[in-house]
Amino acid sequence: MAVSTPAVPDDRVPDLDPVAAQRWHARVPSASPWLHETVGERMAQRLDWIVARPQTWVSWSPLLGGERAHRAVARRYPEARVWLAGEGAAAAQRRWQAPPLPWWRRWKARAAAAPAPESALAGVLQDSAAPPEPVGLIWANMALHTVAQPRALLQRWHDWLAVDGFLMFSCLGPDTGRELRAVHAAQGWPAPAPAYVDMHDWGDQLVALGFADPVMDMERLTLAYPNAERLLADLRESGRNWHVGRFGALRGRGWRARWLRAMEDGLPRNAEGQLCVTVEIVYGHAFRPAPRLPVAPVTNVPLERLRQTLRAGVAGDRPAPPHGA
Repeated sequence: MAVSTPAVPDDRVPDLDPVAAQRWHARVPSASPWLHETVGERMAQRLDWIVARPQTWVSWSPLLGGERAHRAVARRYPEARVWLAGEGAAAAQRRWQAPPLPWWRRWKARAAAAPAPESALAGVLQDSAAPPEPVGLIWANMALHTVAQPRALLQRWHDWLAVDGFLMFSCLGPDTGRELRAVHAAQGWPAPAPAYVDMHDWGDQLVALGFADPVMDMERLTLAYPNAERLLADLRESGRNWHVGRFGALRGRGWRARWLRAMEDGLPRNAEGQLCVTVEIVYGHAFRPAPRLPVAPVTNVPLERLRQTLRAGVAGDRPAPPHGA
């Protein structure tokens, strides 16, 4: 049964501990989680639906979002410059920038080939600072479900986009780990994770924040594991339990052994005897439209705003390529 997050007035996700999530965000992984890489590569294929070719774009939380996925987007738009933002952005820049050559080798570098598309970095947006100019794309893979106040983050991304620029994102959906939740419930344990937001709720939030033409879809993946130890390693790589009701102290070896045994006994198995866990992936993209004048019996419009709107209207009378699907 799907567990979705209800809307709350202050935008906080119920049951998600923001301090615990921030601690996980602060770590620098030695490698991007393989599940995030897989989702990012599948999301990159959805760029085939988009006709627009951004000249600048933002890669949000690139190490957690997936280094291979980031490079897939960079290869698709080799002429574009990319800003790194979000958790791990500065660490990604340090990792991807080649160390300086010693002086006695610099002469050989003159004949080197042009840098690969993935090296076209414009810089890092520190402390959530906005890009120096509006961008054509914000790429955010597997990020929104880890954010305590996602509506505020969506609003920030909307503000960063240029008119006709687009957001493309993915995140976990409510059916993720439903088998794990069932085992925890049967054992009387707290939930293994906060509830995840349904794709329809994401679409409603996009519209409410001023995005246009949101397209939402989802897919369910079944992950198979030879044993509970391998499952636990994957869970630790992709995240942690940020539920506010989780056990607040350190667990001992006895607890770990009980958890592993409960998974071995309680999770469903496929024909090969492997443990099976469902992962629901939500994909979404939406555009930032041109601003519209408010409609009222009496409307006061600044002259400069009226000029901008009229210029946009004249340009809009000419045929333009479609945004996407």
